[in-house]
Formats: sequence, structure tokens, C-alpha cells
Amino acid sequence: MSAAMDTESTYSGYSHYSGHSKKAHRQGRDRHKSPRSKDGSRSEKSVTIQTPPAEPLLGNDASRAEEGQDDNWGETTTAITGTSEHSISQEDIARISKDLEDSVGLDCKRYLGLTVAAVLGLLVFLTPIAFILLPQILWRDALEPCGTVCEGLFISVAFKLLILLIGTWALFFRQPKADLPRVFVFRALLLVLIFLFVFSYWLFYGVRILDSKDTNYQGIVQYAVSLVDALLFIHYLAIVLLELRQLQPMFTVKVVRSTDGESRYYSLGHLSIQRAALVVLENYYRDFTVYNPALLTASKSRAAKHMAGLKVYNVDGNNASGQSRAMIAAAARRRDSSHNELYYEEADHERRVKKRRARLVVAVEEAFTHIKRLQAEEQQKAPGEMMDPREAAQAIFPSMARALQKYLRTTRQQQYHSMESILQHLSFCITNNMTPKAFLERYLNPGPTLQYDRDRWFSKQWTLVSEEAVTSGLQDGVVFVLKCLDFSLVVNVKKIPFIKLSEEFIDPKSHKFVLRLQSETSV
Repeated sequence: MSAAMDTESTYSGYSHYSGHSKKAHRQGRDRHKSPRSKDGSRSEKSVTIQTPPAEPLLGNDASRAEEGQDDNWGETTTAITGTSEHSISQEDIARISKDLEDSVGLDCKRYLGLTVAAVLGLLVFLTPIAFILLPQILWRDALEPCGTVCEGLFISVAFKLLILLIGTWALFFRQPKADLPRVFVFRALLLVLIFLFVFSYWLFYGVRILDSKDTNYQGIVQYAVSLVDALLFIHYLAIVLLELRQLQPMFTVKVVRSTDGESRYYSLGHLSIQRAALVVLENYYRDFTVYNPALLTASKSRAAKHMAGLKVYNVDGNNASGQSRAMIAAAARRRDSSHNELYYEEADHERRVKKRRARLVVAVEEAFTHIKRLQAEEQQKAPGEMMDPREAAQAIFPSMARALQKYLRTTRQQQYHSMESILQHLSFCITNNMTPKAFLERYLNPGPTLQYDRDRWFSKQWTLVSEEAVTSGLQDGVVFVLKCLDFSLVVNVKKIPFIKLSEEFIDPKSHKFVLRLQSETSV
């Protein structure tokens, strides 16, 4: 318990210090802000696609105070209190209300589609049974006796309906993965086809059997069997259109993230644009590294540092054009040395990362060595006194907490790893007898989005932007964009070229050769 209390105090001091540093930096930045920076902020609002602000998801502002903190930040933490600084504008309220309306519309559309499909499916399965039972109910005495062949048709209808039920459940009754903006064309066409098919069968049944009260019961059962056979063929058509048609790769898509330029290539078959977008998003959460806006603030802070160092004094009361020319000239002189500053900044950052990584590796190895020593001691105790993995993780976590916090803060990953998630991962590694390298794998290299909790995802709701209709199929040269709140994915479609292979025959005798050795050899 004491180890857990020490750990919580360390993390609370870390968060309070981050808020204090954030307020100090913001006050200093507001004092030195020039009118030109205000105009620049106004011009950024008019841009259609702009870089989103690097706001932490869980309120952890340690990334903003990265440059102002020293290496001994854990020993000089100060807990302060303050008021909330969050605000909301009229535009945010309008956007939130629009999102709520869109979500309500999507839910209604999804439930309406499910209701229509469920009602139509129930009608399909009850129709053959109704065809067989209605004559027995309405004019049972006038029917001809059902022979052996007719009774065999009952068994055929029963098993065919069972096969159709299982196939329909496997193909259609799945949990939806996403809400698409438009209907799935092939699925809608199949529903319309099934409705017209069943309606035509009912129309023929009502005119030729119900009105005339046909007494040939075997023919009525045979009519129901033909309906079930046709429904099985429609199910086969649904498998071809919905599943098999898209398996053969026909297009190659390049997906580029707009903020950091990370890209991947995927092969797709015959899909509509909206379904291709869904496949791209499924692969994005698995293949792309998690989006970290804190890594994009380095270039912004560097540019702000250069502009903050340029000061123009208006002594004689000259106009603003002279000031702008002086600013441009000073920026041109500084441009020659900016690459040197960038080189030394990156080299210093790599040195700090390697240094803190080495400290983290050593601390984790020592902690796991302590765990092995504790396990050896626990084996000698009574079974009721053994420590569970959670208690063991809380016992060794304070020894590595400082090194882990420093490394995560240096690599700007602290907003993705809370103390509770680290303790859960540590107890998981202890339970499964994993090595220190297996424990550190999650923190040394940023993983895909699926590796982290859903609450820490920066991208949940997406908007599809395309010049072509989203229900149209993929074509060569089609470009569409998937937008979320913080970034966008640009997808470029290229058709796989037609490949022509030719065969060249090689005579097996052409590989034969004769090795002639000299009779005289050296001694």
C-alpha cells in the first residue's frame, strides 16, 4: 500500500507541475505577443484544412512544458490549485448540435434498415409454410390424399428451410462495423429482388390456388418446394455479389496521413468508394502508428522562437512597410543558420532519448530481478500468504516510475499511458512470466491505434469527402479524403496494370558441357 501511495503522489506531482509550467509559459507568451501574431491567427481560421492544435486528450499538459522543465522535475514538484480555463464558443455549440442531429439520423436510418430486412426475412421463411398450411385450414375435406411422394416433399422443404436459415444467419446477421453514409447498393438490390420474387409467388398462389381452391395437394407442396429452391439460388447470388466479387485484387490504394505524411499501400477489389473507405479505416487502426499531435509542435515552437527573436523598434514614426521590410531582411539572414539549429536540436533530442531509454531499461531489469527474488521467497511461505500479481506490480512500480515518466515525457507519449494502464500491463507481464523486454515493447516504440484504450483515440468519427458518388465503384485515378477532427487521410486509387507473361523454352541439351583435363599435372 505504501508503494502505491508513493506512486500516486509521484504522478499527482507530475500533473500539478505540468499545469504550473503551462500557466507560466502562457503568461510569458501573452506578454511578448505582437500584433502580427494576432493577424496570423486570424488568417489561419480562413484556411479550409489547418493543422489542429496539439491538445492532450486526458488533460495532461506536460508536453507543453517540455522545454521549460529540467531533469530534476520530479524533485521540485509543487501542488497548486486554480480555476478552470476551458471555454466554448458559439461555433462549437453549433457543431455539437449538428453532430447530435447527424447521430440521431444515422441511428434512425440503421434501425429502419434492420427493421425492413427483418420483416422481409420473416416473410420469406413463413411463405413456404403458409403455402402448405393454408389449404389444410381452408378446404381440408376437399383435398386429395397426400401420398408417399408428397410426404417426402415435406422432409425436403424442412431441410431446405433449415439450410437457408443457417446461410442467412451466417451472411446477413452480423454486427455492423460502421455506419455508412449511403445504402449498400447490392444489398438493397437483393432485398428488392427478394420482395418482388415473394410478391409474385403470393400473387400466383392467390389467383390460381386460393381462388379456385385447388384440390391437388401434392402440386401445392411442389409449388412451395420450388419457392424454397429459388430462395436458395438467390442466397447463392448474394454470396457472389457480397463476398466473392471483392476478393480478387483490382486496385492499389495509397493512404497518406496529412499531418506527418505516414503512408501505407493496400490492395482492394471491386468495391464502392464508401466500402473502400471502410476497409482503409479498418487497416488504419491496425497498421498506422498512433497519431501524436505533440510530435508536431516542435516545428511550430521552432518557428515561433525565430519570430520572437526579431524585434523592430519604431523610433522616427515610420510607416509599417519599413517594419515589414526589416522583418523580411532579418528573416532572410536567419534562414542561413536555421538548418544548423535544426541539426543540433535533433541531435540533442536523440541524445536525451537514448540516455533516458538506457536508464529506463536498467530500472526495469532491476525491478524484474527483484520480482524473481520475491517469487523465490514466496514459494517458501504458506499458500495463504503469497502475493498476487497486482500487489507485486504495485510493489516494484515505484522503482521504475521516475525513469518511465521521464522517458515518456521526452518521447511525448505520456498522454497515452496512465498509471492504471501501466500497472495493468505490468501485472499482466508478471502473470505470464514475461521478460523486461516484453514489458518495455509497448513504451519504447509507439504502436498502432488499437494498442491503446479507446478513450485515447484522437479519431473516432470520420467524414468521407469525394468528388464522385460514394456508391460508385473504384476507378483509376479516384481520390477521396477521410477527415476527422485532428487530421485527414488522403486516399489515391491506382488500377493494377494488366500483366502479360510469355514463355521462353530452353533446350536442356544447351546446358551440357565437356570438362577436359590436361594429362600433365604439376608435382
